[in-house]
Formats: sequence, structure tokens, C-alpha cells
Amino acid sequence: MRKSWFWLALSVGVATLVGAPDPNVARTRVADGFDFPVGKPNADGYYKARGFRPNGHLGEDWNGIGGGNTDLGSPIYSTANGLVVFARDVRLGWGNVIVIRHIYFEGGDLKTVDSLYGHLDRIVVKEGQQVLRGQQVGTMGTNRGMYPAHLHFEIHKNISMGVTRTGFRHDFTNYYAPSDFINPRRRLAGGGRSALIAINTFNDPRFFGPPSGGSANLGAGRPTRPERDPVQEAAKKQRSNTFRVDRFGGLDSF
Repeated sequence: MRKSWFWLALSVGVATLVGAPDPNVARTRVADGFDFPVGKPNADGYYKARGFRPNGHLGEDWNGIGGGNTDLGSPIYSTANGLVVFARDVRLGWGNVIVIRHIYFEGGDLKTVDSLYGHLDRIVVKEGQQVLRGQQVGTMGTNRGMYPAHLHFEIHKNISMGVTRTGFRHDFTNYYAPSDFINPRRRLAGGGRSALIAINTFNDPRFFGPPSGGSANLGAGRPTRPERDPVQEAAKKQRSNTFRVDRFGGLDSF
């Protein structure tokens, strides 16, 4: 009788260990293609004000064709199916940032990239949330008035970076030029099925704000813009009048 209880307990223990989920992997939907994160799916109504430059500007800046802050509060969309692995207020030159992890088939192999959306006015998704291509994840912002409204958008080849720049080469070793990555991958085979991806890959010792709680009800149309302070609006207008493509100066890496 005792032997029976022993083997029963052992089998239950083994089953528990085998069935325990791995905290460093998650399942997500394979990307069926990549679209642009503004003016979906083809960036209609937007232009690329600043492109990717190795060892310089490590992403693309997207602005509304109206200029200035006319695109403040405009929706930002996930470039592809994926899993939100970061959604926080980083402050500094970043502001509100979302990072989404994507897995896709190419050449018969599964590959993984991260898309980063920076300077957001609002984050409307949560870490651990599954998103679809073209789903709204945030709104266009200014990082508390630091810049004229625009989206800073990156595609990371190296999924260990997150918002960390130190210790990583600032070139094609770790980054893709976003448009050059998206354009040949607008439609991909194998999308819709699910696959496992690595998570918890960022190792950044800095303290960031708490994870975003997201927003449950945005409505089907354009999101409501926040109330505006007339004094801040005047200051933003003055900054927008002196706006140039190379608008970051010493904060070039953002």
C-alpha cells in the first residue's frame, strides 16, 4: 500500500513539473504581414520626416502631412500580429514606449523581431496582451512637449535591447531600417497559426514607470484628444514654427 502511494505521489510530482509553464516563453500568433504603424496600412496622410541612419538615428520618424502638432493624438497601430512585451513611461528622451514582439516565417524558418513605438501621448495596451496587425496600441505624442508630435518607430533584429542602447552596436547588427524591413514583407505565408516566442529578454537595470494598464474603451473612431493648456499650446506652436527634420540635436540617438 505504501509503495502504491509512493508511486502515485511521484507520478503526480513529475506531471506537475512537466506541465509547469515556462515563464520565459509565450505563445503568439504568427505574423501574416507587416504594415506601417500610421495611416494604416500604407501610411496614408503621413510622411517619413527622418529615416534610419546607422550610428545615428536608429529608427524612423513619422509625421502627419499637416505639420506641427496637427497629428497629436492620432492613432498608432501595431505593424503586425504579436505580443506586447513592454508598455511603460520611460521618460528621458523616450516618453511612453511600447515594444511588440513578432514572429514570422521567412525562407522556411521562424524569425523574431521587435517593433518599438516611442514618444506616445497614450498607451492603450498592456504588457502580455496579444495584438493583431493594424490594431491600435497608442496615440501620437510629443513626450510632454519635448518634440513636435511624431512617432519614433524602430525595428529590432536583436530582441534583447528593448529601450537600452548601451552595450549594443548602433547598426544593422541589431537594427533594421523599418521601411526597408516592412516593404518586402507586406504579406507573408504561414500567418494565423501560433508559435512560441521568448519573453523576459530585456536586461535593463534602470527603473521605469509601472506597466501601463491600457485602456478598455477607445471607441471605433479617432481617439479623443486630451484637454489642452493654452499656454502650453502657444509654446508648442512656437517650437513647431522652428521645426526641422534634424530636430533632436544632442538627443540624436532617439
